[in-house]
This record gives sequence, structure tokens and C-alpha cells, in this order.
Amino acid sequence: MSLLDSLATMLASPLMQRGLIAALIVGLTAPVIGTYLVQRRMALLGDGIGHMALTGVAAGWLAGAAAGLTPHDVLAVPGAIVASVVGAVLIEAVRTRGRTSGDVALALLFYGGIAGGVLLIGLGGGTSASLTGYLFGSIATVTTLDVALTAGLGALVLAAGIGLRHALFALCHDEEAASAAGLPVRALNLLVAVVAALTVSVSMRVVGVLLVSAVMIVPVATAQLLTRSFASTMHLAMGLGAVVCVTGLTLTYFHAVSPGATIVVLAIGLYAAAAVAAPAISSRLTRRAAAGQTEPTGAPRVREQV
Repeated sequence: MSLLDSLATMLASPLMQRGLIAALIVGLTAPVIGTYLVQRRMALLGDGIGHMALTGVAAGWLAGAAAGLTPHDVLAVPGAIVASVVGAVLIEAVRTRGRTSGDVALALLFYGGIAGGVLLIGLGGGTSASLTGYLFGSIATVTTLDVALTAGLGALVLAAGIGLRHALFALCHDEEAASAAGLPVRALNLLVAVVAALTVSVSMRVVGVLLVSAVMIVPVATAQLLTRSFASTMHLAMGLGAVVCVTGLTLTYFHAVSPGATIVVLAIGLYAAAAVAAPAISSRLTRRAAAGQTEPTGAPRVREQV
């Protein structure tokens, strides 16, 4: 069978159709909030929320089992949404009130999320193996309901992340200046946390809660090497995220490997390639600038332009 025939067969599969749609949505939405997290130096927030989402998955599984629903994990995604949003709100409350540092709050989410998930899944009669698909992603578990939830949550993430881009950039670049300018800093901080939680819930089925932060952050880090403004970084990161998610999921059709791990490895490979190419690109642009064809740019990094 030729490659084209194999691709046609893949696209005819309802399972892969659902998986590819979910992967495309994840690839487009995750780097949007990731751009703000990188700007705020909070790249690990997605990891903390992801671990909290695992507790929500287990709670949903437990509720489904108690109600006699089939399959038991039918409430897993709604449970993850609730738990991740609650976790994000809690960590933002802890951070803003200054009762403990942000890294300690993240650590609490890391440890508490994993422990809570394993404990609850055990109480529901399951095993830690029941959580494997949620930890590392599994296209076999993507249902039509999951695709609908992913699309709805993805639309919310894009609406907030792109529609409020100017206000959120001002917040992430200089919180004190944003407050002085009259922006609702507390509400915007809470919005970033909640949107990050929704992004984790969107990405959970495709890449898993343990790897979701990589899809939020690595495409942004790659785009930073090749762009010179905040807006262009976000747009390129969205494109890179979509490419690696769809490509990674396609590869899992031909090889029985974890979709989440494949997607992350591809994303890191792109970052490595960009890191090698970026100095040459920067040098070329600098030479053109010296010749009067463009402005000197120096190392390509995120600037303040939005």
C-alpha cells in the first residue's frame, strides 16, 4: 500500500478524524496561553494545573463508577475542567496574597494532584493503569463528546487569548504599569490562570496532563528564536503547535507509540533546529541592516510590539 493510500485510509477512520480535529485544536490553542506564561516567567504553571487535573479525572471516574455509568470515565473530562480551574484559582489566590511563594504553590499542586488522582482512582475500584491514557494522551479514548468539549473550550481560549491580547500583554510585561494604566490587574491575573486551566483540559486527551505544558511552552520558545514581536511570536507558535500535534498524531497511526510523547519530541526537535538556524538568520538580517535594507534586530526575541 502506498503512502497516499495509507493516508487516505487513516483519514477515513472516524477514530483518526476525531483525533486529528482534537490535535489541531490543541496545537492552535495551547501556544496562545503559553505565550503569556513565557512572558510572565511562569512556564511551569501548566504542569501544576495538569497534575491538579489528574485529581479531577479520578474524581470524574469515581463519580461515573458510583453512578453505574458506562464507561466509568465518561465524567473524566468535566471533572478535569472543574479541578484544573479550581487549582488555577487557588494558586493565583496564594500568589497574589503573598502567603507563600509561587514555586511552593506549584509544588503543592504537583504533589497533591498526583497523590489525589491515584488515591481517588483506587477508591473507585480502578488502578493507576486507568490513568495512563490521561497521563500521556491516547487517541483511542477521544470520543465525539470529547471533540465537542475540546472545540468549545478551544474557542474560549482563543477568544480570551487573542481578543484581550493588548491588555494581557501589558499585564505580563509590567504588572505595575498595567495597574497604573487602570487595567483590572486582579481580574486579568485570574483570567490568565483560568484560561491556562482550560487549555490543560483541552489538551489532556491528545498529549496527556504530564506533557501538556510542553505543548504550551516549547512552540513559543521556538517562535521566540525566529521572531521579533509578541504578536508574531504568538502566531508562529500557533502554527508550529498545529504542525507538531497533527504530525505527531499521524505518526502514531503508523507506529504504536504514545501520541503525547511523539508530539513533544517533535516540538523539541523543531526547537533544536531553530536554535541552530537562528544565529545564521540573525547574522544575515544584521548584514542587510548594515547595508541599509532593514533595521538591525540583534537576537530574535519577543519585543513589546503587539
